[in-house]
Amino acid sequence: MAHWLQYTIFLTAVLRVWSSTETSRKREFTEAQIYLRRFGYLDTPLNPEAQKDSSEWDMKVAISLFQRVSGLSVTGSLDRATLLKMRQPRCGVEDPFNQKSFKYRRFGGFWRKKNLTYRIYSHTPDMGKSATQTAIRSAFNFWSDVTPLSFKEVNSGLADIRISFHKRDGCPSPFDGPGHVLAHAEAPPSGIVHFDEDEFWTEGKYYGSNLRIVAAHEIGHALGLGHSQYTGALMAAHYTGYQANFRLHIDDIRGIQAIYGKKISSTTTADDIYDETHPTTMAPFPRSDVLDPCNAKLDAIMLGPWRKTYAFSGDYVWTVTDMGHNSPVKISLLWKGLPGNLNAAVYSPRTNKTYFFKGEKVWRFTNYRLDYRYPKPLKRIPANIDAALYYEKNKKIFFFKGSGYWQWDEMVYNDLSIYPKPISRLFTGIPSNPDAAFTWTNGKMYFFKDDRYWRVNEQLSADSGYPLSKRVRWMRCS
Repeated sequence: MAHWLQYTIFLTAVLRVWSSTETSRKREFTEAQIYLRRFGYLDTPLNPEAQKDSSEWDMKVAISLFQRVSGLSVTGSLDRATLLKMRQPRCGVEDPFNQKSFKYRRFGGFWRKKNLTYRIYSHTPDMGKSATQTAIRSAFNFWSDVTPLSFKEVNSGLADIRISFHKRDGCPSPFDGPGHVLAHAEAPPSGIVHFDEDEFWTEGKYYGSNLRIVAAHEIGHALGLGHSQYTGALMAAHYTGYQANFRLHIDDIRGIQAIYGKKISSTTTADDIYDETHPTTMAPFPRSDVLDPCNAKLDAIMLGPWRKTYAFSGDYVWTVTDMGHNSPVKISLLWKGLPGNLNAAVYSPRTNKTYFFKGEKVWRFTNYRLDYRYPKPLKRIPANIDAALYYEKNKKIFFFKGSGYWQWDEMVYNDLSIYPKPISRLFTGIPSNPDAAFTWTNGKMYFFKDDRYWRVNEQLSADSGYPLSKRVRWMRCS
């Protein structure tokens, strides 16, 4: 009888521990679910009842994505390291890595002028007015040091960028008290930058929240940048603390220069002015030692990172604007380790990944850095495809070869054994064996073959009046 009583007491204790652990797990799951919805990794369902729980698969995908962009081991499980990362102080702006929403590395628009004004409407009492002004002035310098932008503080009137401090209820997007969300900002042309007054703001200290670094991050948003996937970048979503000799990460520099160009100094040479990620508006006469875009056969074309149009031929790539083509550069200067003579290229704004295809291999890049374990062999689509494009309407990638096509979803398993299907069954008026294809900034799809190109409308039919000359209409060649 005594043994039975002891066993009962032991079993009761075990059940209490199990119940407590189970309750804790549910609480942590709910916490992670709220976080992933708030910062763009999970969609918020329209049905309120459906908001209570996300499917196990959706949560696994969202957690995996968060782990990947946070530099954690990708397990898809809500482990301790993942939960602790979610609890770190961070920016209140959504992350642009949601697998289901249409978002870009760019946060929004951009300023169409180089001389910007800013106004500080309130300061933090933690530092006082003068120290607040100095910290924010230093924050702007991070960006003016690497771009042609200049920033001037004004004390009255409407400024381009408007800075203020707010407590929980002093902002349309309320803050959450000390810790977690430190600040938030809006993309151009809004220019709003808000800081949480409940934080303890400091400068030159290893405690509190460093105003200069956090302000530089938010100003990046106010200039048009989104969050970076590099955890060491200023534009990473999470705040990593004060650094005495803080500098911009190369991803921060490339991102801002892709929008506004490089800083031009008295020692800048003509070669320095040209930046392959920030094309000029004119179409310079091609140098004799590189490929001529007017006569080149197109291997691939894509609307790539930061909404730039990239065209590929042989070992060269060039950008295309409304004014025509820019001077080609070697592909390897932009995407290190990527070979020339590609079969196809496609950028996915859904995941911020760029895929390049050649022969039996695929290369995957995040911005201009090759992802781990790539290139990989193609296993489920054929080698030597003709073209690839991202279709905005269903967020899928299409591959084309000969008279057939394949449709692939990056985020879920696809049964590709049902492909290829005839191109003619999906598109009307489009040729077989296209040289290249992509979806452009206007949302329309374009197919290229030889010197001709076709524009496809929402009914998936070639628009009347097409094909037109790629050389004349796209490259603006005489």
